[in-house]
Amino acid sequence: MARAVDHPFDQEIIDIVDYVLGYRVTSELAYITAWHCFLDTIGCGLESLEYEACRKLLGPNVPGAVERHPLGVRVPGTRYELDPVQGAFSIGTAIRWLDFNDTWLAAEWGHPSDNLGGILATADWLSRTSRAAGGKSLSMNDVLTAMIKAHEIQGCIALENSFNKVGIDHVVLVKVASTAVVGSLLGLTRDQLLNAVSLAWVDGQALRTYRHFPNAGSRKSWAAGDATARAVRLALIAKTGEMGYPSALSAKTWGFYDASFRGQRFIFQRPYSSYVMENVLFKISYPAEFHAQTAVEAAMKSFQEMEKLGKSAADIARITIRTHEACRRIIDKKGPLSNPADRDHTIQYMVAIPLIFGRLTARDYEDDVAADPRIDELREKINCVEDPGYTKDYHDPEKRSIANALTIYFHDGTSLPEIAIEYPVGHKRRREEGIPLLLAKFEKNLSRIFTSEHQEKISSLLLDYEAFSKTAVDDVMSLLSDSAGIRD
Repeated sequence: MARAVDHPFDQEIIDIVDYVLGYRVTSELAYITAWHCFLDTIGCGLESLEYEACRKLLGPNVPGAVERHPLGVRVPGTRYELDPVQGAFSIGTAIRWLDFNDTWLAAEWGHPSDNLGGILATADWLSRTSRAAGGKSLSMNDVLTAMIKAHEIQGCIALENSFNKVGIDHVVLVKVASTAVVGSLLGLTRDQLLNAVSLAWVDGQALRTYRHFPNAGSRKSWAAGDATARAVRLALIAKTGEMGYPSALSAKTWGFYDASFRGQRFIFQRPYSSYVMENVLFKISYPAEFHAQTAVEAAMKSFQEMEKLGKSAADIARITIRTHEACRRIIDKKGPLSNPADRDHTIQYMVAIPLIFGRLTARDYEDDVAADPRIDELREKINCVEDPGYTKDYHDPEKRSIANALTIYFHDGTSLPEIAIEYPVGHKRRREEGIPLLLAKFEKNLSRIFTSEHQEKISSLLLDYEAFSKTAVDDVMSLLSDSAGIRD
């Protein structure tokens, strides 16, 4: 197998490859969580199809090109059948568009289910191709296993290594993790997979500037689709026998560490297993950047208390949010917000909406809602202060809290008692409370796209874990893209 030079691969690359090829997942909790993650992630993609800004990016690369590729990848909720690279982009973009899928918070942040775009596209294409040749399909259990491993790679690297602090977007981890697990699904040899993962690190990495003032914009909604699609492309390139680059990370001057990570090497808290999937955060209640989930919940409770007192947002003089350092750094913003992608990453906006309207939905980030002058007036009254204890608990691997505490002061000199919430619905510590809500969210998202009869067919299979995990991938994808079941 060709490589650029004849020396050993960086140990970090070796560890990823040996984990993907050799680790046997035995955790029942990880598999059940991966199943719930699959349901929620597919549902998020279906809800995104209600937005033209998302739909316009899906389908073939060139307008007028073939939309129904023979034995191609199906995109849930649509009639597209695409090549695996563009299929991964379309699935991944729909998944991420509304910022409503699962989340991982550590030194780096991200959404590990973004990897499902590449995993599902590859699994569908392989299954359809194999069946056409008289072979067998992959099962949904294979997809769940790939999800667990992609979550683990992305999440474990993120635990101690902050890419955002050097200006690199977290989708680099989507690309690396997806390349590894997609390469395994494609049947790459160990040498080929080492090459593939090295190619993912060699790539130029996305700048995080599209998530922050003054450039915050909609690329953040398709960046993960782009990353997971690039992973499929790199894995296919490696499968041809293309060479790899053993010191892609560590090479002096020209490697990733020196060129892109300010000379730092990665630090690892734990070996790869199934920890990340077991502890992943589900975003269930609100389509809001995860560092604000508990703040929005506190705002909803405050709105209810204000109604009891006969008060409204107009009576508010100021608001203090006691929070953690990551929240301050990412979503504490004042001044103009230019688009939905900017608004759903601003804690002041996400708190103001429920205090004014008693709700927070994806539609509340659109221009027509944002034009209400009361929102910006209230935003200017909201100030965040860091609580060092909250920051410490945020990084504690046994707690992993995402705490926010809200205190509202009124013009008449009175105030509401502080409402503090440490763990959001969807956190492992509130999983029992959250799963019924997650399943209800999934059913609601099915109803957006499919007829009631077809929705029942999907639910009867996908909500039965034992049956679902044994079902062929292409059968599930057929069910999720059946033209007869999609509402016109």
